[in-house]
Amino acid sequence: MIKFAAIIEARMTSTRLPGKILYKAGGKSFLWYLVQRLKKIDDIEKIIIATTTNKTDDVLIKFAKKNNVSYFRGSELNVKKRVLDAAKKFKVKNIVGITSDCPIIDHNLIIQVIDTFKFNKVEFVSNNDFRSFPDGMDVGVYKRKALEKSYLSTKKKFYREHVTQFLKHNKKKFKQINIVAPKNLNWPSLGLTLDVYNDYVLLKKIIEHFKKKKNIFFCCHEVIELLQKKKKWLKINSKEKRNITKEVC
Repeated sequence: MIKFAAIIEARMTSTRLPGKILYKAGGKSFLWYLVQRLKKIDDIEKIIIATTTNKTDDVLIKFAKKNNVSYFRGSELNVKKRVLDAAKKFKVKNIVGITSDCPIIDHNLIIQVIDTFKFNKVEFVSNNDFRSFPDGMDVGVYKRKALEKSYLSTKKKFYREHVTQFLKHNKKKFKQINIVAPKNLNWPSLGLTLDVYNDYVLLKKIIEHFKKKKNIFFCCHEVIELLQKKKKWLKINSKEKRNITKEVC
């Protein structure tokens, strides 16, 4: 039994920016940067790319094989079942849930969420029940048994498409903790996720800035400090609508 595995929800058919996770910055894909950050975390024993059976996602299987990570193929729309089946196949006890559009998620935040989960008697820990961190710093850790219970509890389409929504909406059924950003990281309207083309432009600038300094594991506070100095960069995607109450995963 694997105690902790990171399961990345990934597909190529994004409606707003198709193929975005394989767009490149500094010669590497955004998905590559995400995987490197996950590999840096000691508690994560396995990384699994949970993608679809669509032909368009064959390229993600090639990526997984090339980068020595596992993969699973399942339903495109029933994302919860895809993640759950991936966890069952690889005998995962606890899931570190990540969406592939968070390429520069701070690995220290993931460690914080995992540690909070480990040292408290809970079934679910996240940092985005209500948004306080920048958009793109989202992570949830939850028991596979809790996900199984939530899957069997409802057949509503919304809860099948969004993996942890049922957990978040049923706090009396599932013991959980939400981590709130400290003052220096509290910037919920800041878009550091890869949703649209302007996000790509900004993220590319950020990654290449730090890569020149030979730092691909830059943290959230370093990005915030950078953007406070380079205020013109903030305008690149500032007009994109950010739902600060959005619950991801």
